Amino acid sequence: MILKISHTTKYEFNSPVNYALQQVRLTPKTRQAQSVLNWSVTFEGGHEEVWFTDEFNNQTQLISVTDGAPSLTIRAEGEVETSDTSGIIGQHGGWTPLWLYNRKTPLTAPGPALRQLIKSVSGNYPDDVSRLHALMAAISEAVEYKSGTTSVTTTAEQAVAAGQGVCQDHTHIFLAAARLLGFPARYVSGYLMMDDRVQQDASHAWAEAYAEGLGWVGFDVSNAISPDERYVAVATGLDYSDAAPISGLSFGSGHQGLEVSVQVQQQ
Repeated sequence: MILKISHTTKYEFNSPVNYALQQVRLTPKTRQAQSVLNWSVTFEGGHEEVWFTDEFNNQTQLISVTDGAPSLTIRAEGEVETSDTSGIIGQHGGWTPLWLYNRKTPLTAPGPALRQLIKSVSGNYPDDVSRLHALMAAISEAVEYKSGTTSVTTTAEQAVAAGQGVCQDHTHIFLAAARLLGFPARYVSGYLMMDDRVQQDASHAWAEAYAEGLGWVGFDVSNAISPDERYVAVATGLDYSDAAPISGLSFGSGHQGLEVSVQVQQQ
């Protein structure tokens, strides 16, 4: 399947910006199950300071806002060819050692509520993937998908205790639980082609866990499935902060308006 993606983010400033720098991870990876056919990231009201590949093999750009610009528009678009591998990505590669993905982070630190949750998958299973699928189902049942109830700073423990959250929260919970069970696990940000719409409110997030014999396997808790050909992975990391599509800081602006447009469709 060939997916055509367009992702536009626009910041509007109500006063001149003295300094602003955005870290942009909007270029998909070429890896098992997906190949980038063409892709571009362009800017209006800013320019690229540097481009690099980070420790998680994410293509990263640092973008500074043009002095005095009233707005900054970041537009990423292109085509990616995908295939359905039942969520299996394969063996580990890159510079970051596999053991690092067992490390807890502030967003994925387990607490009493999360430890209670994983008791439901502490029994015997025929293999690791079956246990991980059971974990995905348990999280999906315990934490309702509900937008507007959490933020990018909400931790996995807080989301479990609240019993609600969005794809980012589902992913953080899965990462924390999988690591407690002994599985290296990583956060994935990217895109999902929805069956009922082209225009979307935001990009998507899911988890990948490392199972011996298979390698990395994807789990989308919010949709209770392993990723198929409708998914495009862009960035990975230990949690959201490592894989956020855009993050940064600014000085001198009293207010920032934000508009985001994401379109994903089959070509």
